Amino acid sequence: MTDKPFSKSGKNPNPRGQQKKVKVKTAKKRSNASTRWLKRQLNDPYVAEAQAQGYRSRAAFKLLQLDEQLNLLRKGQNIIDLGAAPGGWTQIIVDRVKPDETGAKVVALDILEMDELPGATVLHMDFMDDDAPDRLKEAMGGDMADLVVSDIAPPTIGHKQTDHLRIMALVEAAYYFAIEVLKPNGSFVAKVFQGGAQQDLLQHMRQNFKKVKHVKPDASRSDSSEIYVVGLGFRG
Repeated sequence: MTDKPFSKSGKNPNPRGQQKKVKVKTAKKRSNASTRWLKRQLNDPYVAEAQAQGYRSRAAFKLLQLDEQLNLLRKGQNIIDLGAAPGGWTQIIVDRVKPDETGAKVVALDILEMDELPGATVLHMDFMDDDAPDRLKEAMGGDMADLVVSDIAPPTIGHKQTDHLRIMALVEAAYYFAIEVLKPNGSFVAKVFQGGAQQDLLQHMRQNFKKVKHVKPDASRSDSSEIYVVGLGFRG
């Protein structure tokens, strides 16, 4: 990671679209879908700015924008980051809570490999494994969490209803884990795909959190159905 300071707001680094468009030709061994994805990456100002700032992914800007709106991250907090790879959110969390100064615990988990990050404990495992919750609690050293964030998303198959149900199963698992480990007044943030299956979850969250809302940060691509469900003020 570079020594450049983290962006405070994470606002669109190029709101007027001044970045020169990059054209991508379809190679013989590259599908049309892969070509479209590559073109989108090359022309995404958040991708370019993430590289310039030394963030591991453009997703770092989503958390920066969520924090700007909701004041989620504070020095000294204990935080669990689910679906963390490649580590963009974890970078922001470590920078804000400063575990080396405060002794705060930051634990990141993902089924995908993720490079180690100073200040965070990184677990490489499937969150849906039976022993994952206990492994996370062990990594926290018995301390409760101020915040649980989940950017977990299963591989999509292109069928909107099925993709929505699959991610909701993960989000619900993350939520029930969160209410086991959160301190009173703690917060929970999780990515979902817009659909209809989250109503039961939202109803349950309203019983356990003082405020529940949906937020779509600017860094979420406009053509994506992703949105974040947020619970603030855990009742304990």
